Amino acid sequence: MASSWPKAIIFDLDGTLVDSVPDLTDALNDLLVEEGLPAVNEDNVRKMVGDGVEKLVERGFEARGRTLDKVELEGLVARFLALYEPRATEKTVLFPTAVETLAGLEESGIALAVVTNKPGAATRLILEGLGVAERFGAVIGGDSGLPKKPEPAVLLAALQQLGISADDALMVGDSPADVGAARAAGLPVLVMSYGYTKLPPEELGADQVIDSLSEIVEAIRMMRTAA
Repeated sequence: MASSWPKAIIFDLDGTLVDSVPDLTDALNDLLVEEGLPAVNEDNVRKMVGDGVEKLVERGFEARGRTLDKVELEGLVARFLALYEPRATEKTVLFPTAVETLAGLEESGIALAVVTNKPGAATRLILEGLGVAERFGAVIGGDSGLPKKPEPAVLLAALQQLGISADDALMVGDSPADVGAARAAGLPVLVMSYGYTKLPPEELGADQVIDSLSEIVEAIRMMRTAA
């Protein structure tokens, strides 16, 4: 790897850049209560996040013993989004060192993108509300029309928008979907140890597991040295 590698870094959102579980939990619980079901706690929701809104709603109802058919799921997803989007930044926060890390990477000439299975509108609301939207040259949500992660198309689309090849890019995420998408797209991948995943981060198959976003630069240095 050249000393100029990487030229781009693609970030996941939930569980990687932002802790969104409190707001997701509130919206999911409002939906469950509307449907006459008991609320779930944040720890359970933390394990439900990562595969898109449909899966979150489906898993939330399954946790309360209710299986949804396709029509029910579509209606409840729409209602969830109506409950969630107005509060998407009430309790959601950037993980520690995110602001400094993103600024440093951008200042060093690395192009940045966000690729998430969360809908695009909510993603942009969060990035704008937390003051980091301008850092990203590409933002692609789970409703882009492309197959969601772990399929690689969304990562490749982000790189196309940035004008950078997969050989010059790195993925930073927290879930099996992130690792799967990165591998399929031919990208090295870092996984955050604090993310939203049922599996231990060390078992996800990433190149490295890191504890803080501030460790990305050192991880890159180590990957260059190993190459």
